[in-house]
Amino acid sequence: MNRRWRGMALAAGVLLVAACGLESGGAVPLRVGPGSIVAVPELDGVRIIVGSKDFTEQNILGYIVEFAMSAAGAQVRDLTNIQGSNSLRDAQLHGQIDVAYDYTGTGWINYLGKETPIPDEVEQFNAVRDADLAAHGMVWTDMAPMNNTYALLMSQATAQETGVRTLSDYAALIAKDPGAAATCVGTEFNVRQDGYPGLARKYNIDVGKVRKQIVQDAVVYQATADGKQCKFGSVAATDGRIPALNLILLQDDQRFFPKYNAAVVMRKSFADAHPQVATVLAPISERLTNEAITELNRQVDVEGREPADVARDWMVAQGFVTAR
Repeated sequence: MNRRWRGMALAAGVLLVAACGLESGGAVPLRVGPGSIVAVPELDGVRIIVGSKDFTEQNILGYIVEFAMSAAGAQVRDLTNIQGSNSLRDAQLHGQIDVAYDYTGTGWINYLGKETPIPDEVEQFNAVRDADLAAHGMVWTDMAPMNNTYALLMSQATAQETGVRTLSDYAALIAKDPGAAATCVGTEFNVRQDGYPGLARKYNIDVGKVRKQIVQDAVVYQATADGKQCKFGSVAATDGRIPALNLILLQDDQRFFPKYNAAVVMRKSFADAHPQVATVLAPISERLTNEAITELNRQVDVEGREPADVARDWMVAQGFVTAR
């Protein structure tokens, strides 16, 4: 991963050479989009370090931030693809990263140590924002509609065979016929309290009856689609392989899974010094719906495109920047 500083300050209307062509091996010429991102004098030449975690969606979000900050005139350093939530968090707390998208559920449960999620996504965001600012001096802003929560899924064939539509149906199937509810779960989902242990408690699932296989997260999608290794699987709800494989998410009818809306996170000292960052990113966050991010994820995980290229093309399509 190339980590050098990108000198991309620009005046209004001049050519933008975007850093987000990084993974495809070259700078990509873009112009500022009409009526969207414009050069911000207060950000001209400001050095901003952008981070992300090490999975497809996070890398895409990181590159989107890099495009936006570059278009506004900042000099951007790329520190995307950091391994794990805790590593990204530590990097932000210690000033090694200035801005990143993170998830409200992760903030509430992992960073703040809260056990009970808040069902309403706006109330959950407000609670994380207030508590994390008070406890750690971290600013949460620009919440997106996208909600990358945990979910269980199944194939169309499994839905027809079992009649399962909800997690309550799934729990009832385990009680009645455990073999028909064989479930693949990711390693982390298997132990997290917002994963299978908490799900089992909420839905009164007898874990002794569950035919559960612990697999790598990437294996779950095809294994569930085939229906041989497992009939159900744990996933992230915005993964692009879900529509690509025509899989169905089970309805969380008892509202167990926390909300994982993406939001912009910065240290208070950085946010106070550069309030324009949140202003620039606000309209971008508004357009990051579940449908939008799922499609971007699909382009990477199914079509094999580079996250940087996908992020660039979305920014162009949305009018934030314009291809030359």
